[in-house]
Amino acid sequence: MSKNIIIGIDVGGSTTKIVGFNASSSPWNLIKPQFVRATDQLTSAFGAFGKFLDDNGFSLGDIERVMITGAGSSFITKPLYGIPCYKVEEFNAIGLGGLYLSGLEDAIIASLGTGTALVHAKSGQIPNYLGGTGVGGGTLIGLSKKMLGMDTISHIEELAETGSLDKIDLHIGDMMKKTDIPGFTDNTTASNFGNVSDLANRHDIALGIINMVFETIGMVSIFAARGRGLKDIVLTGNLSGVKQAKEIFGTLNIMFNMKFIIPDNSRFGTVIGAALAKSELQI
Repeated sequence: MSKNIIIGIDVGGSTTKIVGFNASSSPWNLIKPQFVRATDQLTSAFGAFGKFLDDNGFSLGDIERVMITGAGSSFITKPLYGIPCYKVEEFNAIGLGGLYLSGLEDAIIASLGTGTALVHAKSGQIPNYLGGTGVGGGTLIGLSKKMLGMDTISHIEELAETGSLDKIDLHIGDMMKKTDIPGFTDNTTASNFGNVSDLANRHDIALGIINMVFETIGMVSIFAARGRGLKDIVLTGNLSGVKQAKEIFGTLNIMFNMKFIIPDNSRFGTVIGAALAKSELQI
């Protein structure tokens, strides 16, 4: 194989994501993304790189360059096994990855990680970071650990599958006899955790936490989209893969006439964007 594989690496605190593109085809062919967990960022990055090569049958000679992003990218201060490495500003990677996965040319990209970052991405332009919120996966894990004694997202979402918000949230139907607001129903949230019952169980609480986090992210994203005259909001990042996301954001679509999109491989949006970026800074 000729030297035409572009690799992207997103180095997080304890999890590293890696993806590859075969640049010999047009458009570039995406190679299945992977997760690797390790005790430190440097070990995680090198481990992800080695595992990716081995799993896909690549050699070092197949790799053209490595594009690195993420909070842990500062730990990578030299080439990986002699392969040229380039750092990509994370917000640029978020924007590029969101557009690639959604097939859109102009959209708000919400990266749902520990917190939530909002980026306005437009084809042919440098993505514009709009701000965000500290509400995200860290909020979900922290509240669940304190309230439920659980800090694994997959366990929390499984617990929430049989939960009900009726004993957790205050709904518009609890406050008024008839809901006449277009797009709103009796079950529309008036206050997250505003009607917690003594009879609420762990399943209900788990769903309440997930719903609060997603509704907060959803509303902040809607405000950002409206400010740019857009309706398309692409959700990426680890939290976008939570089972309850599609239903909760789907409800917001109807209520506010928006278009939340959770594309395939949404959890890998940032690392895909890094691989696609044209780098400015060589390590």
